[in-house]
Amino acid sequence: MRITAAVLETAGGPFVLRDVDLEEPRADEVLVRVVATGICGTDLEFAGFFPTPAVLGHEGAGIVERVGSRVTSVSPGDHVAMSFTSCGACPACLTGSPAYCRDFDALNFGGHRADGSSALSLDGTPVNGHFLGQSSFATHVVAPERAVVPVDASLDLTRIGPFGCGVQTGAGGVFNVLRPGPGSSIAVFGAGAVGVAAIIAASLSGCSVVAAVDVNPAKLEAARSYGATHTIDSSAGDPATALREIAPDGFGFTVDTTGRQEVLRTAVEALAPLGRCGVIGVGPSQDISLDWRSVLNGRTVTGIIAGSSLPQVFLPRLLDLYAAGRFPVDRMMTPYPFERIGDAIDDLRAGRTAKAVLTF
Repeated sequence: MRITAAVLETAGGPFVLRDVDLEEPRADEVLVRVVATGICGTDLEFAGFFPTPAVLGHEGAGIVERVGSRVTSVSPGDHVAMSFTSCGACPACLTGSPAYCRDFDALNFGGHRADGSSALSLDGTPVNGHFLGQSSFATHVVAPERAVVPVDASLDLTRIGPFGCGVQTGAGGVFNVLRPGPGSSIAVFGAGAVGVAAIIAASLSGCSVVAAVDVNPAKLEAARSYGATHTIDSSAGDPATALREIAPDGFGFTVDTTGRQEVLRTAVEALAPLGRCGVIGVGPSQDISLDWRSVLNGRTVTGIIAGSSLPQVFLPRLLDLYAAGRFPVDRMMTPYPFERIGDAIDDLRAGRTAKAVLTF
């Protein structure tokens, strides 16, 4: 079928709306008409080097139009959110940890299905797609069943897409991995969409101290409305000093959403003995460097992918909190018509919006 997609024609270049061809879903796949999709920092990061031509996007939500012969979890007409995919057969998948699937990188970042094919083509030439199970910068998506999560039809689909990546990543890092108890202290580095989800989760977990660290005063102000008890503008001075003033004996937990080596180092050094740091962000730093004294006293540095979640279980729970008004991440979302994808990306990069959502 013929669809419209935002095609990345050259690495680092703009996304261009083009008419492309999309195959019918195979036996284990689902055809989804996309209603909205969030733009995530991972999209912007991969746009700089992903093999082109390509269609990115991985925070899609929409309505099922057709399903393959082996699909049992959704039917035409169902409302769905989309998330990452996984093989379903390796030890991690079989024990409920698909975010650590043996083939995660190949399936989600390879640009094609496991057999090397792509459902997308342009003038007969294959287009790299299947990005994090979906490539939702398009009017329609062919996604594997494992990447699709049915949601309550009463929910506004224009607000649901970011739950499939950014929201579950931040929230899951706290709820599923760090699991702070009531009265705990936590510092969240980066107050963008992922950081805000972590802040809300920390507040719901009963943390008595929730410190947000960022360089954007507007984001820090917003962080307080989401549950941050303290804010630190790291561009105005040494954040380590400010963190010690808040928690002289160190924080029980920290979360880095920035992907910056110097920020992660500060996050680890801000921990109390036996404290835990969750590393969520993918950013400009390829390596990390820590003083051995930083980890010798029982501190733990834990890498976290997609909130260590099983989307089919975790996303409905998060959406229940959202429906009850207890996870109000929709307040940070700014809608943009699909054809304004360039404007949305410019606003994200300039910090003028926390979460851009494309609507179709």
